[in-house]
Amino acid sequence: MPESSTRTVERALALLASVCDRGHATLAEASRDAELPASTALRLMRTLESSDFLARDPDNGYRAGSRLIQLGAQAFTREMLVSLSAEPMQEVVEATGESVYLSVPGPRDSVLYVSIVEGTHSVRHTNWVGRTIPRRGSAAGAAMHGDVPQAGYVALENTVEADVTAISAPILTGGRVVAAMSTLVPTYRIDEAHLARCGEALVQATTRVAAALGEADGHP
Repeated sequence: MPESSTRTVERALALLASVCDRGHATLAEASRDAELPASTALRLMRTLESSDFLARDPDNGYRAGSRLIQLGAQAFTREMLVSLSAEPMQEVVEATGESVYLSVPGPRDSVLYVSIVEGTHSVRHTNWVGRTIPRRGSAAGAAMHGDVPQAGYVALENTVEADVTAISAPILTGGRVVAAMSTLVPTYRIDEAHLARCGEALVQATTRVAAALGEADGHP
């Protein structure tokens, strides 16, 4: 009787854990760690290899594959982003009074809000952490695509929500945009001076976060 899909996933994860814990594992070592017959381990590890979650060395041992490394780096970067952005986001709130969001690329060409520092105004944007918005037509999406004027930030009115002006600046590290920081302001409260104040505060904050990320990643 074929094993259940849940059991298959559990076994594959056990094999991945063995390889990652050891740094490099033979088929015998991984199958022993996962308490699996060698034939079952070989079948699963070949599938993981074909999906780039594992890579095989010339000695036929296994190590983490490119896809696994990529996913791990993305998760680590997101965790660092939230931590490193907390204080700069608070400084944007202090300078503008507006709520500040941190967002990252989401699934299916979307933007995912991952953190917020709420503003001090009685009327402020509702907490959307965990929600996604389309990249196309949004200020955060434009920032992530690099569609940013020389000032370093982009401002759009009435896009994702009516009567809201979104101002966003990109966070770059290693030459690529990894996230965006945005203020979402009721449009009635926006004038030229306040928009510039928000934009400049965001640029200062994202520059600071980018520098901290570069230091954490070992980039100058």
